[in-house]
Amino acid sequence: MNQENVVTNNAVVHLDDDGFETEVIQSKKLALVDFWADWCQPCHMMAPTIETLAEEYGDRVLIAKVDVDANPVTTHKYGIRGIPALLLFKDGQLVQQIVGVQPKDKIAGIIESHL
Repeated sequence: MNQENVVTNNAVVHLDDDGFETEVIQSKKLALVDFWADWCQPCHMMAPTIETLAEEYGDRVLIAKVDVDANPVTTHKYGIRGIPALLLFKDGQLVQQIVGVQPKDKIAGIIESHL
């Protein structure tokens, strides 16, 4: 893991364009990626939920965040137009996308359905 491309905050991993491929696409681990921005109030509303999910799933699921303003390549590649956007990847493939603020139980149910 290249520390320049990946920053951890508790259990949440903050990724940039360079680290996304290695940490999410090449990973065999289920990955939930939160596309967000600092100016986005709904994104800030989702942050505690994302952190809680990261703590609860620990090493079983990669929980990551990508700042859309700082990482335009990845944001464009996945067609992110509304945030917060949660993308779930399994075996490097996008399997589900959820846009907007969502309850923790709904997100956990989606994660569980892919474990």
